Amino acid sequence: MIDLRSDTLTQPTEGMKRAMYMAELGDDVYGEDLPTKSLEAYVSALFALPYAVFCPSGTMANQIALGVNTRPRDEVICAAKSHIYCYEGGAWASLSAVSLRLIASETGKITAKDVQDNINADDVHFPRTAMVALENTVNRGGGCYYTASEVADIQKICQQNNLKLHVDGARIFNALLASGESPSAHGQLLDSLSVCLSKGLGAPVGSLLLLKDAAAHKEARRMRKILGGGMRQIGMLAAAGLYALQNQIERLREDHQSAKDIANLLQKLPFVQSVMPCYTNIVLFDIAPAYGSGKQFVDYLGSQGVKASFIGGQQVRFVTHLNLKPADFSVLEAVLERFAV
Repeated sequence: MIDLRSDTLTQPTEGMKRAMYMAELGDDVYGEDLPTKSLEAYVSALFALPYAVFCPSGTMANQIALGVNTRPRDEVICAAKSHIYCYEGGAWASLSAVSLRLIASETGKITAKDVQDNINADDVHFPRTAMVALENTVNRGGGCYYTASEVADIQKICQQNNLKLHVDGARIFNALLASGESPSAHGQLLDSLSVCLSKGLGAPVGSLLLLKDAAAHKEARRMRKILGGGMRQIGMLAAAGLYALQNQIERLREDHQSAKDIANLLQKLPFVQSVMPCYTNIVLFDIAPAYGSGKQFVDYLGSQGVKASFIGGQQVRFVTHLNLKPADFSVLEAVLERFAV
């Protein structure tokens, strides 16, 4: 089976497993788990954000960020294609009692002008605009990414209007490799940032929530506890994350090249109507209606031993990752060409 559904499917490498096995364990709720403290310190230094909280998932990290950067009845500006809106179960409404101002965008990226145009007036008829949330890279935008310059333009508007700025960095290292920019160039612009370890980096679980403010950090730990994220002997998970950061970032370039190779192949096939530009490790494409729906195509792939994600309508998604083998691509090519016959 060739699994192109997501880079969340990655398995720990042998080196990562050894690091996990050797990890010294403590109790993280008491602040005594040394691998977790080391991981938090490492990522804080990397992004130049002084505070970090290990969370079991990116969704929890994002929702804590909403909780500490807003108050009930506030509004958050984000793209209509953002993960916070599309894939986090409406948690923003139930956990933080905020509304979202959704910005339509083909790529899922928003601009400084979008932010400026969607800040509510100080009027009792409107929710108070309190925060801007970006996603980097953008899952439903085909893995496109924000540069530090683009984030800086948005940060200026946020500062001028007393808004907090959060980035859902689910695939932030893919963005940094593609742009050639440093983690600190992005981190220094933000009030909060979630950093996922369990996608292309290959850790089995975990995200870090990074914060600029000490009071926000204290509240983040309180909210993590409320949400059930106050874990105990998690040093093995932290050790996996630290190993991933120290050994597997540069490897992401292989995923980017693999995705581009697949995108180039798809563009030559008669049943593919369009392929979104391929920026990092995500390939989004549409099946021509004459060949059936996206769901029918994904079902065909499954019958041939290839798993993919049906996004909706005619759209299908492939995601490349570290567990794909070179031989998988020749198999995929053969499967695709058989469909074209």
